[in-house]
Amino acid sequence: MPQSSRAYRWIVLLLAIVFFIDRATVEDFADWSDFGWQFRYLTIWALTGSLVAAAMMLTRRFGQRDGRGAVFVSVVAVMNMIVVVSYWRLYFDDPTLVNGDNDIVPAREYYLHLAGPLLQWIDVLAIKRGFRRVLAVALWLGVAVLAYLGWSEFVVAPLNDEPVGTVTAGLPYPFLNNMPPTARLAFYGATWASGLVFIALLRGLQGLVDRAGSPARPASSP
Repeated sequence: MPQSSRAYRWIVLLLAIVFFIDRATVEDFADWSDFGWQFRYLTIWALTGSLVAAAMMLTRRFGQRDGRGAVFVSVVAVMNMIVVVSYWRLYFDDPTLVNGDNDIVPAREYYLHLAGPLLQWIDVLAIKRGFRRVLAVALWLGVAVLAYLGWSEFVVAPLNDEPVGTVTAGLPYPFLNNMPPTARLAFYGATWASGLVFIALLRGLQGLVDRAGSPARPASSP
């Protein structure tokens, strides 16, 4: 692994550790009196995935430009894109839909919902060059969406009283509590469907990176 790539990956890992600890200790976000703590939020699932991926990429086994660990880091890349697009779409509509009454700290918001995911995309696309097995990525993304659905609906919501919405209470994001069950199910399905679009987008970007990074072929002799 080139030293420049190793230095980059150390920066990515250290930043992920710093913000993971920050999100686990700041009371307005990780209130330990609420069941699920910071893991109620998909953002933290993606951050945890980014932290694990960054650690993997620093090892000899997974850090090489080959297929080992590529599906995992690719799924994390898609989850990060889902988080980024979903967050900013809701934020620009109404910040309380995703943040509730919590104060917004710009450095945290920009890292969690822009800079951190961007750093992970650069690794998987430009250093690992591992975004290839789209069917496997789509399958495991579906597993991740189902896992988050089950966690939110059947574990987190019954064990928490807030946030309170017009329909229900306890679901991690305020806007989910304003949606009836059928609408929430449609939302989770749309989330997976948007992930399929992002898989196609990231695979296309991988192709562009591959072509840009390929050495020029020698000219044919006349």
